[in-house]
Amino acid sequence: MKHTPVTPSRRARRSSGFTLVELVIVITIIAVLSGSGIYLIVGFIDDAKYQRVDSDLKALDLALKSYERNNYFKPPTQEQGLQALVEKPSGDPQPERWRAYLDEPMKDPWGLDYQYRFPPQKSTKKYDIFSFGEDGVESDDDIGNW
Repeated sequence: MKHTPVTPSRRARRSSGFTLVELVIVITIIAVLSGSGIYLIVGFIDDAKYQRVDSDLKALDLALKSYERNNYFKPPTQEQGLQALVEKPSGDPQPERWRAYLDEPMKDPWGLDYQYRFPPQKSTKKYDIFSFGEDGVESDDDIGNW
């Protein structure tokens, strides 16, 4: 019976793998880092929604100003609302020089239509445009042009 002596290269091969404890520690570290990364990303997503509302309100304000300029500085009535930017209003007063200012009605990041109020109740402008915000109901946390 021939016996092969254990050489240093054979020992290195046997001990070169990871132990179960080492693998569990590495996986735990990766999980903690991933969890904290997800937590940070969720916060950024919420901030991005509020920033989007702000830019949408500016775009709606610009479209309403264009509507006013083309219609002798008269904004849409409360009944015509923001829909007057998408399709020609059927009720009075009829806009003199109407054109489509938006392709479709804009929705806020929570999937609800932006709100329009004429005459305004909160804004110093001619009208209120606002989003109900995350809760979807009119309350103190609404985001608007005020």
